[in-house]
Amino acid sequence: MSHPTHDDACCGLTTLTIHAGGEIDPSCGAVAPPICQTSTFAFADCDQGAARFAGEEAGFIYTRMGNPTVDRLERAVAALEGGAAGIATASGMSALCTILFATLHAGDHVVGTHSVYGPSRMVIQRDFSRFGVTSTFVDTSNLDALRAAIRPETKIVFIETPANPTMSVSDIAAAAEIAHAHGALLVVDNTFASPILQQPIKLGADIVFHSMTKFLNGHSDVVAGMIIAKDSDTHQRLRPVHNYLGACIDPHQAWLVLRGLRTLALRVRASQENAKHIAAYLEAHPKVTHVAYPGLESHPQYALVQRQMAGPGSLISFDVIGGVEAGRTLLNNLQVMTLAVSLGGIETLISHPSSMTHAAMPREQRLAAGITDGLVRLAVGCEDLQDLIQDFDRAFALLP
Repeated sequence: MSHPTHDDACCGLTTLTIHAGGEIDPSCGAVAPPICQTSTFAFADCDQGAARFAGEEAGFIYTRMGNPTVDRLERAVAALEGGAAGIATASGMSALCTILFATLHAGDHVVGTHSVYGPSRMVIQRDFSRFGVTSTFVDTSNLDALRAAIRPETKIVFIETPANPTMSVSDIAAAAEIAHAHGALLVVDNTFASPILQQPIKLGADIVFHSMTKFLNGHSDVVAGMIIAKDSDTHQRLRPVHNYLGACIDPHQAWLVLRGLRTLALRVRASQENAKHIAAYLEAHPKVTHVAYPGLESHPQYALVQRQMAGPGSLISFDVIGGVEAGRTLLNNLQVMTLAVSLGGIETLISHPSSMTHAAMPREQRLAAGITDGLVRLAVGCEDLQDLIQDFDRAFALLP
C-alpha cells in the first residue's frame, strides 16, 4: 500500500507527520508499525552476510548499525526536514557529539551561538578543546559578530535558533552564506522550532539535529536525538561515526518517538496558540520586567521570525521584579505548571536556567549570553489556556 513520502508535492507537513515512515506492514497488514526488538539479524547464507558487510547488498546486520523500526523513524524525520537521510541517536547530546566527531580535526575552529543549550556549549569548550579544537561563541543573531568570529580554520558554524533560553533568533540563510563563503558547514539545532515551524536545510543548512526528547516525541517519556543531513555525501560522513560511537537508539524508544511524531503538528500548533496569549499576558504584567517571545512585536528579530518561521513557537523567557528570590517564589507556587527542565511535551514546564540547564556555564559567560540570574524559561504545553493564566495569577499574587 502506498503512503506519502517527502517527494510527494501534494503532501503538507501535517500529512507527513501522520504518514511518513508508516508504510503498512506487508507481513500482516498492521497499520501501526511493529517494533523490531532484536539485536541482530539472520543471513540466508554466508554469501549474503559477506555481501551486506561489504555494502554490496542492502539489508540489516546488527541494530547498532540499523534496524527496521529505527529506519522508519529516520526516514520520517528526514522527510519533515527536507533532508537526504536521518540518523536516530540515543539523545540530543549524542547527536551533537556524533556531528562534532565526524566533522572536526585537531586545529579546527567552531563558531557557535553564545546562548546555546548549556551542555552543547560546554562539550565544545571543555571537552573538544582537549583534542585541539578551539571555539568562539557570539551573538549569532548579529551577522557582523558572526562574520568577525570566523577564522581561516573555522569548520563549523553552529547555531541554535530560537536560542536556549534567550529566544534570540538567527538568520539561517545569512548564516549559511557566511559559513559556506569560508568553507565551513552550517549546523543548526532545530529543537525549539521543530520542522513544523522551521526547516533549516531549505534555508541552506548542511546538518540539522534535534533533541527528539522534546517536540518530536512530545510526551516527556523518551530521551532521543536525530541528525538530518542535507545530502547523501554528508550523511555518509556521519553514519560510520555514529556506528562506531554506539550512539544508537533502542527500537522500542524509536517506536515511541514515531508514535509521538504522528501528533507533532497538532501539538506544536496547540501549544503555540497558548504561548501567544501567555506572552501577551506576561508582557502586560506589572511584576514582569522583560519578556522574550518571537511572536511579540517587541522581539528584536520579530521581522526575521515572520520571514523565516511558520510560527513563533511555544517557548518564552521572562524576568520578574525582585530577581532570583521573586522567581523562586513564583516557580515554587505554581500548581498546574510543572517545575522541571526540558520542553516540547504536552504539559507546561517551567525552569530557572542559570541554576539548572546552564549551571555548568561560568556566570560571566551566562550573563554575556543574556542568561540573567533571574531569567525564567517557560515551555508552554497544551492545557486549557485559562488554567495556565489562573495558575500564574495565583503565584504572582504571592510576590511583593
